[in-house]
Parts: sequence; structure tokens; C-alpha cells
Amino acid sequence: MRLPVLLLCAAALGGCSVDMGGFAFTSDTRGGETTTRTAAAAITLPPRAAPIGLTADGECSTGAAAGSPPPSAIAEGITECELVTLKGAKPTDVLIGESGKGQRETQVLYAEPGGREIYMFTDNRLSRIVKPGQG
Repeated sequence: MRLPVLLLCAAALGGCSVDMGGFAFTSDTRGGETTTRTAAAAITLPPRAAPIGLTADGECSTGAAAGSPPPSAIAEGITECELVTLKGAKPTDVLIGESGKGQRETQVLYAEPGGREIYMFTDNRLSRIVKPGQG
């Protein structure tokens, strides 16, 4: 039973190889810029900007506080760091990921006496709040 399955997998994966036709790729990183060279050309990409918002340990990253006055209440559209400022405490947990559309998605958890509150952000903007007793 294992041998036919193994052969089937090998045949399926055998078609996944790619021939680059003699192209050679190298990548250099200097001064924050990445240069990728092929046999035909060199492409220079701008340095990646550090994500603005919370880090995985619940701290605001550099450049997150942009000098504007913080909002007076927790509402959709506030930033991750504005939430932490309004709550007055570090979150219990922060999960950072990426959506299928390439957007930064962050879930910020606060363990409150009445239960857990989850604040969901898309590209550093509050999009949804889940509190105890809500679906």
C-alpha cells in the first residue's frame, strides 16, 4: 500500500521542477537596500519600512506615536498603540500575522475581570471588538 502511494507522490512532485534557463540570481544587502542581480540586469529595491504598531511583546514600535492627540474612546479606526494608551496597560497577548491580501492583521488580547476582550486590527486600524458575551 505504501509503495503505490509513494510512487504517486513522486510522479506528482516530479512535475514541479523549474528550469531557469541559465539565469543566476544573487542578492546583496548594503545600507538597507537590497540589490538582486540576474545574468541580464540588476534590480534595486527600496529598504523595507519597519511596521508601525505593536510588537509581539505588546510594546509600540518606533514611529508609532505620530504627534496627534490620542482619541478619547476606544472605537473602530483607532491604531494599535492608541488602544494601549487608552487601556493604560500592556496587553495580555498580541498575535501578528498577514492576511491573504498582504495586509497586516493583529489581534490584541486583554484579560479583564469580566472575561477576555479581543481587539482585531487590519493595517493598524481597529476593525472589530469581541467582548465577553458577544459572538
